Amino acid sequence: MQISSKQPNIGTTIFTVMSQLAAETGALNLSQGFPNYNCSPKLIELVNHYMKMGMNQYAPMAGIMPIREILAQKTFDLYGMTYNPNDEITIVSGCTEALYVTMTAILHKDDEVIVFEPAYDSYVPAIELNGGKAVYVTLSSENDFAINWQEVQSKITNKTKAILLTTPHNPTGKCLTQSDVDSLAALVKNTNIFVISDEVYEHIIFDGRKHISPAMHADLKERTFVCGSFGKTFHTTGWKLGYCLAPKELSAEFRKAHQWITFSCPTPFQYAFADFLKEPDNYLSVTQFYQEKRDKFIHWLRGSRFTLTPAEGSFFQMVSYKNITDEPDYDLAVRWTKEIGVASIPISVFYADKIDNKILRFCFAKDDEMLEKAAERLCKL
Repeated sequence: MQISSKQPNIGTTIFTVMSQLAAETGALNLSQGFPNYNCSPKLIELVNHYMKMGMNQYAPMAGIMPIREILAQKTFDLYGMTYNPNDEITIVSGCTEALYVTMTAILHKDDEVIVFEPAYDSYVPAIELNGGKAVYVTLSSENDFAINWQEVQSKITNKTKAILLTTPHNPTGKCLTQSDVDSLAALVKNTNIFVISDEVYEHIIFDGRKHISPAMHADLKERTFVCGSFGKTFHTTGWKLGYCLAPKELSAEFRKAHQWITFSCPTPFQYAFADFLKEPDNYLSVTQFYQEKRDKFIHWLRGSRFTLTPAEGSFFQMVSYKNITDEPDYDLAVRWTKEIGVASIPISVFYADKIDNKILRFCFAKDDEMLEKAAERLCKL
């Protein structure tokens, strides 16, 4: 039997490739974005508690009410945004599902979605599998990856269905500013363009910056899907639990698709997070935790020949190796994994045309021992 591929140009994700190579060679894995330390023991106790309590059957399709209620309260307390837990908050199997479901809910054949590249690798496949087309706005390393809103405006056509944003951005670590959100609001005013906002790193923002969601703008909230995750905030990426915040009419269509893709998410995890979120320090402390890791990693790299701008958010640090070699970034990432035992992600894979700016991405969501050892090896180059 032969199958006509819907994604003939898509291979294995770079994260799987580099993590597998790191495992095969025994390299320090600073490629894929997951911590190498455990989550809170309290969180594990809560999951175990609810498993023993018998909370092991299907949860409601939209998520258990306690977790939706605490998310509504948290969102209001932090950002002043009001979402009704009954019909405007949906629990999903991680942010990747939230993004895919959003595309399924809103896209029709040949609809266009504006995507900023370098772009996380699940975005474009989700658009194309749902009949849409990605329209790229390329962020320039020479402009510190800031968004040129005039260029965005030039890419809008009568087929534009949505604009997909990430803040903090992966892989650059760039955060949206109030000026960005104001520009976006002016650009989509009096249009039927949706905004899809990937905010999985909302609590991992540095140097006193504040998280700014497009939905915080009064003129954007009605058209915005906010996609979030518990995995990045609470060091539980393997639990695959996230959420989508959207106005009632948008959530209704979102749930129509969600019920066929996942239907419901693990019940004991939902109850555990519902309890864990009641203590704000459990998520507010994450900012300082990761800023200290970013600062240590940068400090340990100071003796190297890399050049870098400290990440504004996320748990990734991009570094330029232009002073070391002209080798293509993909080849270099593979070679250094094998030869010096440090795995990274080449940034060119996040571009449609594989633009090579001689930049690698390192994940600093690792214990200090691993980060220091990796930096020591990198400084010898």
